[in-house]
Amino acid sequence: MGQGGEPRRAQAYDGELGAAVARAQDGDETAFAVAYRIVQPGLLGYLRGIVGDDAEDVASDAWLEIARDLGRFKGDGAGFRGWTATIARHRALDHLRRLRVRPRAAALEYEVAMDLPGPHTTHDQALESLSTARALELVRGLPRDQAEAVLLRVVVGLDGPAAARVLGKRPGAVRTAAHRGLKRLARQLGVADGNGDGVTDDGPRTLGDAT
Repeated sequence: MGQGGEPRRAQAYDGELGAAVARAQDGDETAFAVAYRIVQPGLLGYLRGIVGDDAEDVASDAWLEIARDLGRFKGDGAGFRGWTATIARHRALDHLRRLRVRPRAAALEYEVAMDLPGPHTTHDQALESLSTARALELVRGLPRDQAEAVLLRVVVGLDGPAAARVLGKRPGAVRTAAHRGLKRLARQLGVADGNGDGVTDDGPRTLGDAT
């Protein structure tokens, strides 16, 4: 998984991604490879949070479908990331159904305190720590709604409305799930408590954004 700033970098590449997708839709195979290189790291991290060690295989299936249906896609770079995440999620859930197991993130539901006072932004520090393998395991231990919200917002780099479309939920519900998940991660990672939620509808904040 990338460093805490990766979602911002992913969003910064949206212009290049949109241009690459447009060229790929015209048959440019090199452009499709560019789109793949931009999207794949976040997509793979998201899938690892759902299917674990089977993420590479599920990602391959997803990209086969993405390549097959590329001509049907309409939108910009950010839209393409959301579209590919939706396809990957469907393939992951199909995979889990075949295995007759639930996502590892589907733990028992619990409530997390929403306001923890302190001098630092808890979520900013939790996002930075998400670069570690241990943190990914912790994400997979969250309730499924929280885990997917965190993965889509932090790893794939989707904004609130885009993540909500992938999950078929309201943006407010996804924002709340991500907030609770990040609070839980911060506690488990031993990060100092903070008073900001670290996730906005424009995208997740990182340590570099904190003031």
